[in-house]
Amino acid sequence: MPKSPAPSTTPSAGRTRFDSRPVVAGIVTALVGFTSSFAVVLAGLRAVGADPAQAASGLLALTLAVGLGVLVLAWRSRVPVTLAWSTPGAALLAASGMPDGGWPAAVGAFIAAGLLLALTGLVPALGRVMAGIPSSLAQAMLAGVLLQLCLAPFKALGTVPVFVAPVILCWLAMMKFAPRWAVPAALLVALAVIGISLASAGTSVDPGALMPALSWTAPAFSLQAMAGIALPLFVVTMASQNVPGVAVLRSFGYQTPWRPAMLVTGAGTVAAAPFGGHAINLAALSAALAAGEEAGADRSRRWVAGFSSGLAYLMLAALSTALVSVVNRAPAGMLEAVAGLALLGTLASAVSAALADPEDRIAPAVTFLMAASGLSFAGIGSAFWALLAGLLVRAALVRQQKPETSMIEPDTR
Repeated sequence: MPKSPAPSTTPSAGRTRFDSRPVVAGIVTALVGFTSSFAVVLAGLRAVGADPAQAASGLLALTLAVGLGVLVLAWRSRVPVTLAWSTPGAALLAASGMPDGGWPAAVGAFIAAGLLLALTGLVPALGRVMAGIPSSLAQAMLAGVLLQLCLAPFKALGTVPVFVAPVILCWLAMMKFAPRWAVPAALLVALAVIGISLASAGTSVDPGALMPALSWTAPAFSLQAMAGIALPLFVVTMASQNVPGVAVLRSFGYQTPWRPAMLVTGAGTVAAAPFGGHAINLAALSAALAAGEEAGADRSRRWVAGFSSGLAYLMLAALSTALVSVVNRAPAGMLEAVAGLALLGTLASAVSAALADPEDRIAPAVTFLMAASGLSFAGIGSAFWALLAGLLVRAALVRQQKPETSMIEPDTR
């Protein structure tokens, strides 16, 4: 590996010149990660039974868990590792619907998913089990789960066109000129539209409702919630967040601290779950902001970008409840429309990955359609049945299993 360039110094003072780029990159990482997907989190938590206060608490708990987790990992590893909440997991919740047992059962499933994440770092056998799940089926399941939410912006055009059309137009324009900021910009337009709507209607917001507050929920545990929420949540989080997160860091020449990362994200998920948080994980797309050239030329100092993103998340936590308070007063369908726009890129990537092999497309197609169907049987949602159906169809049709990219990379111990 080439030697990092020596930091420049000022002749007058003889001290190392402060490079602000890692700090700025970390702040941008947190802003993009938070604003581009918090609407998905709220939609998912609401779908599994959270009331507005519980959904706000869940977003706050996730933001705190991400911020604290990044501070620990970046400081100890000196690697520009970043964390995020599981956006695909939140989309899964939005498609799953309320489980038997309601919100407490969903909280119990979040805890189980966190334990599975932690065990992945501790027990190699669990990693091997995960590696046995074809990534094409995991991506097909995710695509099916995302479909209904990604249709929401276009459905909303028929119900609240005046509110949704400006958001879609802003998103489209930004996708052309500044794709990274497309969803945050669309969110700002949505908030402006909501604000104008509230002002014209003379609606006021109670200042007390803007203060951050955590709401405890005693968890309940049921087999239906474990199979319908915990297991699919674990699978999509691993396949769509943790494994790509490892790949992004590796592309910039960094080794992911795999075991500490799984322990921190698993423990963070368990700690956030009683307050409504569903899952945290390694950042994937936004990870490139902290690990790439935007974080400075000195590779050995890019960990500061990860650390700075953790501090930025802690500051954003103070604003999370205020955002939820405003969004809760949005016209029906507005939140889902913004969430759908945020997930269009993820949907496209998942479909492409699921159908990449021309000789093995039937099983992913069955998985996709089953997940998109919304089927619920024995109290278990469609994501579980979709994965099971895909495995059965693949076993029946594919005579010789082709080696696939492992969901757990061999050098991430």
